[in-house]
Amino acid sequence: MYLVEGNIGAGKSTFLSIIARQLPYASVCMEPREQWQQENGQSILELFYKEPHRWAYTMETLAMIYRVKNHIIEQQHASPFRVMERSVYSGHYVFAHNDYEQGYLTDLEWQLYLQFFNFMVPQACRAPQGFIYLRTDPAVAYERMKVRNRGSEATVPLEYLQQIDAKHRSLLIDKQGVLHQLVDVPVLVLECNEDFEKDAAHQKKLIEQVEQFLQETQLHANRSVHRSGAYPL
Repeated sequence: MYLVEGNIGAGKSTFLSIIARQLPYASVCMEPREQWQQENGQSILELFYKEPHRWAYTMETLAMIYRVKNHIIEQQHASPFRVMERSVYSGHYVFAHNDYEQGYLTDLEWQLYLQFFNFMVPQACRAPQGFIYLRTDPAVAYERMKVRNRGSEATVPLEYLQQIDAKHRSLLIDKQGVLHQLVDVPVLVLECNEDFEKDAAHQKKLIEQVEQFLQETQLHANRSVHRSGAYPL
């Protein structure tokens, strides 16, 4: 399993659609936003953006539960080239951590959230084969977000995207305070400030990087299996 990460507006869904077209051997799994963003006819995400102090704990706990479920399902697939949009790891280390630092989660809420995370994730979720990080300047992501004009994102300020960008760097580049099983997971960093959807040359370059990354990490994984004498379940 490979996890595609990046800021809001980085173009993850668009990029995964391109992977699905250009790399037919790769199985793509889009983030099922409707599962956790809508509850009882309400948009939890929209409520969070409007009143983060009220809704942060509800949203982050719900998002974690659904992402753990999706991770467990995806890791059971036989295909080694399963590419999944966003993950329980960015949900925790990026969004929930940022909520706590910004004061949207109280100390008690944060400790309760951590108990859920530390109980479920290390035991139930296997580390991915690699991360694919769509690195995008927050100002560029902000403009893309405004263009796509999703109703739930109407009140999101640039400052929030800057915070989320910093947290992605902490998780994927510096790997600060992450679970031990994530420390050695390789990360492919793709520079995505250019419009890769319409720029065919840039799109081709990015896809070539992804294909090389997939093949190299699988080759490394196969060598590790043979050296250890173990076989994947």
